[in-house]
Amino acid sequence: MKTESERKFLVNGDDWRAASGAEAVCCQGYITSEPSGATVRVRLLGEQGFLTIKGPTQGISRPEMEYKIPSADAEYLIENLCGDRLVSKIRHTLDVNGVHWEIDEFRGANEGLILAEIELDHEDQAFEKPAWLGREVTRDDRYYNAALARRPFRAW
Repeated sequence: MKTESERKFLVNGDDWRAASGAEAVCCQGYITSEPSGATVRVRLLGEQGFLTIKGPTQGISRPEMEYKIPSADAEYLIENLCGDRLVSKIRHTLDVNGVHWEIDEFRGANEGLILAEIELDHEDQAFEKPAWLGREVTRDDRYYNAALARRPFRAW
């Protein structure tokens, strides 16, 4: 089992776009997202489907199991099991000083929100913060995608 250690930040301005590499449309839905922290997510990222199971967060880490599934299966699960617990975004990927970043530009009910995420090898890993990185929101539950599916950014 893999442990995910990630930090999330708001993004300031558009300077990050100059360094942006690949981008993909991402639609994800939540089959379940419990207050205990257990989450089952289905994602379509470009043409690839994923089923992800996450455990409760401790610090900035949580257990995560992710499996590739056929895109048709992901579409079915999103349409039939996720209800309105959906998040739509454009995922941009870029490398800055040898560090891989994912920047999510949200759509729909979360329009206007742009988050940068970095996945670390361990919680205390040091990294250089790009100039476009804004306030850290790692420990603010409102910015979890599962929370954004329940209570979108535009409803705050």
